[in-house]
Amino acid sequence: MARNILILGASYGSLLATKLLMAGHNVTLVCRQQTAELINRHGTEVRIKLRDEAQHRAIFSRDLPGILDAVPPAEVDISRYDLVGLAMQEPQYTNHTIRVLMIKIAEARLPCLSIMNMPPLPYLKRIPALAAMDLEQAYTNANVWQRFQTGLVSLCSPDPQAFRPPEEKANVLHVGLPTNFKAAAFADEKHNHLLRELEADIDAVRLDGHDVPVKLRVFESLFVPLAKWSMLLTGNYRCITPHEPRSIRDAVHGDLKLSQSVYDHVDSIARRLGAEPADHVPFEKYAKAAESLLKPSSAARAVAGGARFIERVDLLVKLISHQLGLPHAEIDRTVEVVDQKLSDGVVAGAA
Repeated sequence: MARNILILGASYGSLLATKLLMAGHNVTLVCRQQTAELINRHGTEVRIKLRDEAQHRAIFSRDLPGILDAVPPAEVDISRYDLVGLAMQEPQYTNHTIRVLMIKIAEARLPCLSIMNMPPLPYLKRIPALAAMDLEQAYTNANVWQRFQTGLVSLCSPDPQAFRPPEEKANVLHVGLPTNFKAAAFADEKHNHLLRELEADIDAVRLDGHDVPVKLRVFESLFVPLAKWSMLLTGNYRCITPHEPRSIRDAVHGDLKLSQSVYDHVDSIARRLGAEPADHVPFEKYAKAAESLLKPSSAARAVAGGARFIERVDLLVKLISHQLGLPHAEIDRTVEVVDQKLSDGVVAGAA
């Protein structure tokens, strides 16, 4: 049975959308009016490399069995959908039209699967050790999440690396690292049944007889998506320097011993919260993958471009580590650098 999925965010969200469309499900992307018009005219193009192939394949939404459309936030009809995907950067949810849509989603009691790096606050409240912590400071506006029931919000680790090529139009996405989306289960089994249905359908997809990477994997553990925190704190946020941004590879391999110290410390925080060793991704596997990540992270590129707000997983992890009594000097230094660069961007914007 074809499901109807609403995805907020047409950039990174188009990767998950393409996988769902290939499996025969229908997707609506929520985005700006101009981008929606472009997608409705021409569809999306996601470039992905299949196993043992040297070149990326271009997968066009118009050639897929599922139906794709795109709308601005004010035009969304919530009653049409079975599941909501949250694929925007966390600061974008403070936009007025998005906030109005989020209120409608919360009131409709729709299950929401986030593929943001920044975990939604209701998801964190599902973890007993975090439920009473003061974490709101890490969010651009924590009030966005007030109306959501915790059990209806889950997190899917956005491990696949993808970006919009700057020379292309807004309907094109290039996948650099085609790893899997790892989703934690919802509180309600009927919503988990839907997730596992989507998981199986995506897994069965073939392209010219070939398996297609970037699967959806569903886990009972709430902590599997938190394995991304070690990667973000070791690589992505350390791309941000007092000067020019550096690549993820250089952030990780410039001082491999220090990188492993950060990585292992963030992993120890996850375990203190309740994660099991099986939820963890070994540092050696991450460091190997980082060798091919030759660009600065999206957060570093945004800061270099003068952004005033970015997703602050670095600050979130710092807040948690300090409230657990487990601070780490390099994490604290990273947060200080990001704070300063964002402050510099505000000053530059006001000048």
